[in-house]
Amino acid sequence: MTNRLNYSVVSPEGYKAFGAVYMTLQKSDLAKELIDLVYLRVSQVNGCAFCIDMHTRDLLKQGLKVEKLTLVPVWREAGKLFTERERAALAWAETVTLVSTTGVPDAEYAAAASIFGDKELADLTYAIGLMNAFNRFGVAFRSTPAAVANA
Repeated sequence: MTNRLNYSVVSPEGYKAFGAVYMTLQKSDLAKELIDLVYLRVSQVNGCAFCIDMHTRDLLKQGLKVEKLTLVPVWREAGKLFTERERAALAWAETVTLVSTTGVPDAEYAAAASIFGDKELADLTYAIGLMNAFNRFGVAFRSTPAAVANA
């Protein structure tokens, strides 16, 4: 994989603006592990190798068990391994990420809104939007995953 462009260097103002959203989310009421699970799932849906690598490493550093980490792509089949909030967040992340095909149905919104308060749901959706943007940067500019760079 060859990195096409280091977007954070050539356009630091834009990168800093996205970074400000990231920092805001770090201070939100949502658990860091929940946000990182959402970041990972969105990155998996979008096929961003750089982000999948980064968020997998982040979750492992936080102590997420490998057994749970490996089942993120198939969380629906993982039973009680994922909490109700995690399942709701992952479902919301998928439907929002796949907006062009899902249209984010009312039933999906109602399900997420029944678990998360208004601010939490807004922050969760900011996190999903942010990761979708970073995935597009990573894929478009071929950001090199740490696992590849260190190989």
